[in-house]
Formats: sequence, structure tokens, C-alpha cells
Amino acid sequence: MRLGEAECLDRLAQADHGVLSTVHPERVIDSVPACFAVDGRHLFVPVDLVKPKVSTTLRRAANLAREPRATLLCERWDPDDWSRLFWVRVHLVWLADGTLDDTAVRRAGALLREKYVQYRSDPFAGILAFRIDDITGWSAGDCVPAPVGRRGVECRHRLVGGGLSAGTGWWVGGLSAGTGWSVGG
Repeated sequence: MRLGEAECLDRLAQADHGVLSTVHPERVIDSVPACFAVDGRHLFVPVDLVKPKVSTTLRRAANLAREPRATLLCERWDPDDWSRLFWVRVHLVWLADGTLDDTAVRRAGALLREKYVQYRSDPFAGILAFRIDDITGWSAGDCVPAPVGRRGVECRHRLVGGGLSAGTGWWVGGLSAGTGWSVGG
């Protein structure tokens, strides 16, 4: 089922990571896993000092300087319960360094530190800022992200084939609370 924009933005904001794809001048597409934070119609990807790197001058930044369009894909895969599958794809436009004012850059850093505990004690080498131009998504079931403070998703599964799952409840790694039942989920 196609997801509406609001649900796509909710799932995007709650995703723990995505795959950022930029345009490479020779290889066509460069895709890398990326941490990110969302603020309205903006998305921020850190250039951190936490993970080992050869340099903080990253290929993705050079790619963006040549071609500012990028895509971020977030998804959920569950090999046992395909009714829980979903993806959200975001079409982005890079905002060149200096485009955002200092207040917006500080807010982006605060959002990233709030979302990722690993960033709370280390500075960033930089933050790539993007404008969200388009967002689309798909879900196999009627799952929505859990409210703030809860992990997992709320699912209203339809009976599928042999009856993988049905009912409503909070599903976290196969554990549930609420009403409903699940087979192997």
C-alpha cells in the first residue's frame, strides 16, 4: 500500500539509518549507509569523527558539489513476516555550505546528538544539509511507527495466505503488547 506524505515523514524521522545515494562522475551512483536527522522539510547527515575514516573530506561531499541531487532510502525487512515490510525514499537537494544560518546548523547538530548517543560527546567535522524535495513510500501492511517513547510499530495486519498475522498491537522484535496474535512474527 502506498504511504501518504505524513506517514512517510514519520517513518523517516524514526528510522535509525538509511542509504544515501549521490551521483559519482564516473561510477554513476555512490551509495553509503548514513545516520541522519529530520527537521520539517530538511534532512541532515553528519560528517562525524566517531567512526574511523581516512579523511573527513568525503566522496559524497565532492559528489554533491558537482550534482546536488541525492536520494536517501530507509526500509524495514522482516524475513519471517512480509506484512511488516516497508520502504521510504526521499529525493533531496544538497544545500551548499553556508546556505543555513548558524542557528539552523546548531539545531541540526542538536537533533543528531539527541537521536544518536554516540555523537553526544564528540564534535562533527561537518553536517551535510538537504532540502526534502519529494518523499514516497510503500508498506506491505498497515504498520505505523510507535509513538515517541515506545519502540516498534503498531500493526493492523490483514490475514495473509495461511494467516501470518492478524489483529492490532505493538510489535517489537517478535514480542507484542495489546490485542491480536502473530504466527512466527
